[in-house]
Amino acid sequence: MSKTKTSDQIKREQEKRSMERIYNMMKTIEKGILNGQPPELEMPGRGMNNAIYDKEKHRLVLGDKKTKRKYLNVAHTRKFMQTLKVADACYNELLKKHKTTTIRDLFYSVLGTIPGTKIQTFDDQNESNQVSVDLEVALGLAREDFNLVAESSGSVVGNVVIEDHNDIIDWSKMGSGGWSVPSIVDHIVFKKVNAKFILYVEKKAVWNRLREDEVWKKYNCVLVATRGQSDRGTRRLIKRMSEEFDLPVYVFTDSDPYGWYIYSVIKYGSMALPHTSEYLATPNAKFAGMSMDDLEKYNIPKSHTLPMKPTDIKRAKEMMKYPWFQSEFWQKQLKKAIESKRKAELQSLAKYGIEFISETYIPDKIKNKDFVD
Repeated sequence: MSKTKTSDQIKREQEKRSMERIYNMMKTIEKGILNGQPPELEMPGRGMNNAIYDKEKHRLVLGDKKTKRKYLNVAHTRKFMQTLKVADACYNELLKKHKTTTIRDLFYSVLGTIPGTKIQTFDDQNESNQVSVDLEVALGLAREDFNLVAESSGSVVGNVVIEDHNDIIDWSKMGSGGWSVPSIVDHIVFKKVNAKFILYVEKKAVWNRLREDEVWKKYNCVLVATRGQSDRGTRRLIKRMSEEFDLPVYVFTDSDPYGWYIYSVIKYGSMALPHTSEYLATPNAKFAGMSMDDLEKYNIPKSHTLPMKPTDIKRAKEMMKYPWFQSEFWQKQLKKAIESKRKAELQSLAKYGIEFISETYIPDKIKNKDFVD
């Protein structure tokens, strides 16, 4: 019987794979130079203009558009230099040394002037952030594979035990704050998972209410939350648990276009970063949050709703055109939101008492299987 790998062993294997990808990219550039060819990089075009909804995979994917970054093209020279500089920092300062850093720290580590000039390598962090995304696309990896992270905001509680860097962590015994989800979760080893489903809520305040009311115990679920748009570490954790343990995922958000889009990012992936969908999206996730219909069903008065801002209405109109929001349900919800010019937070249910969401609203959703695919 083969011995189960530890989280550290898994992490080292991931680092080795990432180093090989960077090394091979550099060798390809070197080979071209030795053959008398101008240095260049080819990578898939990224961003919304190359984001395609794949109906079979039920997620966003990169299209076929390609782009080249040529060193001898004056318009590309600076970006070419920045790409190699970030790749070098990830290889030698992070992966090789088994270190992890934030995208903010990375910016400062690659910041400087080009020898013999007064030209800055990077003007601001946005430039280094964009280059790290370029590397993801070029190498078919996630920035977390380079040991590069952003701030994580996820919290989780449930009947789950994990091993993380030789520490055994029981999610059911982490106090009122729960376990803080790290930015990198691929190395985590699940020792025990006793849950029927994953319940994600968009706000930590709602998570606190559900945790205190022990909803996760009553329904034997893993309760997860972030602060607004879900961070990558949390989305990756949800995807891993859903796929590895065949757990349904139910997403609770506010009744507004931005809350509904949070659900779609968990399910289909991000339009801005479609290359990460395979790594982060959970196609079996279902919407179980607040709809415009719920405002009528639970008789939420206008005083407990909020006016839609112009940006909300603009967002709703954009979403009505997205292929993955074409169902009768979503077209109805978006149209209602635009016409009423109102939105509502999950906390509006507190009109009926602070425990209403735990004792009535969520039980109703679960009992009636009021989930939308």
